[in-house]
Amino acid sequence: MLRPRLIPPEDIFPANPWALEAIRYDAKLARELTGQAETMFALSNGYLGLRGVVEEGLPVREAGTYLNGFYEHRPIAYGEHAYGFPTVGQSILNCPNGTVLKLYVDDEPFVVPEAEILSFRRTLDFRSGILSRDVRWLTPAGKRLRLRTLRLVSLSHRHLAAIAYELTAEDAEAEVAISSELRNEQPLLTDTADPRLAEGFVGRVLHPAGTRSEALRAVLSYRTRSSGLVLGCGMDHVVAADGSFTPHAACDDDLATVVVRGRLTAGQTIRIHKYLSYHYSDAATPEQIHALTGWTLDRAVETGFASIVAQHRQDVERFWARADVMVEGASPRTQQAIRWNLFQLMQASERAEGHGIPARGLTGRTYEGHYFWDTEIYVLPFLVYTNPRIARSLLKYRYDMLEKARARARELGHRGATFPWRTINGEEASAYYAAGTAQYHINADIAYALRKYVEISGDEEFLRLYGAEILVETARLWCDLGFFSDRLGGSFCINGVTGPDEYTAIVNNNCFTNLMARENMRYAARTVRRLAREHPDCFESLTRRTGLAPDEPDAWETAAERMYLPYDERRQVHPQDDGFLELEEWDFAGTPEDHYPLLLHYHPLNLYRSQVIKQADTVMAMFLLNDQFTPEAKRRNFEYYDPLTTHDSSLSVCIQSIVSNEIGLREKAIHYFNFALAMDMSDIGGNMVHGAHIAAIGGTWLALIYGFAGLRDMQGRITFNPCLPEAWSRLRFTLEVRGRRIRIDIDRATATYTLLDGQELDIWHGAESIVLSAAEPAISRPIPQQSDRITAC
Repeated sequence: MLRPRLIPPEDIFPANPWALEAIRYDAKLARELTGQAETMFALSNGYLGLRGVVEEGLPVREAGTYLNGFYEHRPIAYGEHAYGFPTVGQSILNCPNGTVLKLYVDDEPFVVPEAEILSFRRTLDFRSGILSRDVRWLTPAGKRLRLRTLRLVSLSHRHLAAIAYELTAEDAEAEVAISSELRNEQPLLTDTADPRLAEGFVGRVLHPAGTRSEALRAVLSYRTRSSGLVLGCGMDHVVAADGSFTPHAACDDDLATVVVRGRLTAGQTIRIHKYLSYHYSDAATPEQIHALTGWTLDRAVETGFASIVAQHRQDVERFWARADVMVEGASPRTQQAIRWNLFQLMQASERAEGHGIPARGLTGRTYEGHYFWDTEIYVLPFLVYTNPRIARSLLKYRYDMLEKARARARELGHRGATFPWRTINGEEASAYYAAGTAQYHINADIAYALRKYVEISGDEEFLRLYGAEILVETARLWCDLGFFSDRLGGSFCINGVTGPDEYTAIVNNNCFTNLMARENMRYAARTVRRLAREHPDCFESLTRRTGLAPDEPDAWETAAERMYLPYDERRQVHPQDDGFLELEEWDFAGTPEDHYPLLLHYHPLNLYRSQVIKQADTVMAMFLLNDQFTPEAKRRNFEYYDPLTTHDSSLSVCIQSIVSNEIGLREKAIHYFNFALAMDMSDIGGNMVHGAHIAAIGGTWLALIYGFAGLRDMQGRITFNPCLPEAWSRLRFTLEVRGRRIRIDIDRATATYTLLDGQELDIWHGAESIVLSAAEPAISRPIPQQSDRITAC
């Protein structure tokens, strides 16, 4: 059921470990890959994202410019409405595009697919975070010209993007016009047959709120009608030319242009530095947003392009110093894909302060820019170990949503809080409750991520100020949602929920949900008691904010200890839910290959009636709650569920890889890892055109670090049990643990742990405790041989 679509040919896209580059131009392939290339070459800093559309604006699939959290409300239409269904959703908006610099030579437009290309190179340099292009071509009149561009989205100044544009007439005089644009396009409509795609808007979405234009600068501002957000977007230019060039500016509500016209003689060059600024607010006036947008442009012009590039390079270098993962012995494409994936994680998160991380980052509108549980389970571990500041920010954003989660719980008739399945502003935006609202496990996922952050970062203050309140309200939800069943001997049961597997919905006692809820309640009870004991002032404040009753922690612990976990004695497996093993197995042999993903070809009821799994569910629980399953139980569960899993979700194969590794299925582990790694670069799902799969990308990091390096971190205890794939000779990476930085270097025979910064740290190599300190900063230990290697299941 895993179906690769297209691997970019190496004669055009070579396997460069530090870059993604196209080294020649193939017009036919370029047409086929237009949308994918816009994703592959996209730039973002977590706040501002630009799809990788070429400066000429053609060819284009979707010229996306996105701001994290900038959305408009959209009505949710139902054939039949019911109580508690969300009536209004949110959808990220495509902002005015400022990447366009149209070129005319002797009054003829330059468009790459129509030009006679002499040489071509387009490079996304992971090490510098810069997208560049170098094109030489022959005009119809026989003149040779060369165009070089650089583009970046700043990490230092998150409201800023910058483009350097350099045109040279190599061998003849040419009349040149360059039209720089800031254009508000009409909203795009999408194919509503695919529920994963963003909903389209009909009519105007961004309503003009004023324009300003002077010299080489223009600023446009807009207001959304329903969400009430005010947007400012501006462009400014610095022009330097060998010849004489004259600028002309024009501006209206939806289009600002600066046209530079002149003549180049042989060997002469014109250089344009274009700066783009984007701001939005739910409180500022258009005049204030105009001012902010202008200040960003002022600072960019004063700083200069060279200094902006230098600072950006330093910022990206700092990312790689803390987040790079180096693999030796694998194919060159493997290292390239690992670094492209890591680069996407940086782009999705680095400046996401005050927001979540959309499912496709800021590379596309699929899933409407919504935040899911994906962040807490698949992306947050990477950030906890490489950028705890942003991990904290993401959890703080969940805390800022808490009041709306409380309101949603009340609407659903629950106590506590019910966090939304998909959202931007904290309100539920999922129209399909069976695979949305019913996925209550998101409460426990957030609590799980909160615990991991606190234990690995050591940030107890966050737990006291914010985390404990989340834990109280999520534990309340579970205690209210479940009940003690007389039929099951007083066990605590949770009915009518959906687990991670969206092909099985509205079930009783989903194993994943019950296990995660149990951990949520246990951790909440321990945290509240510790606050009462060690921080009475914080405990008193928490009690005031939540109305915590003295007997509530006892109730949570009782429910946790009596939690019902389904188990089938005959098969000796944990059923995914009470009724899963009673369902008929899906007819995989009779399912055509082109009918995957199943959700696009079969009614949900057909899926719900069958033993067929979209993504890891019980297997996911075995990874997240590793210490709660015996090795034998892990193997039996995996062998039962793996053949039933279609991996129609991009989130599945990375988890299967990790668990395969743990139970000794080495070939299956690397097989699943390779598919997870290539999810986007090989367009396995056939939908990379709509943006990068950020959670699946986070999953590749999990498969590397938790899979092949064997990291486990339950209760904050850091343990490694490495096992490299046969083809690999080395795996090296860096982690931050409670303020200490350590480097882990694993080869075929030895694992070496090195303390780079900070005080001494206790870690475990298998069952052996080792202490890294200034006196002994590096310790090496042999890797046990795997005598029980299994190659198939």
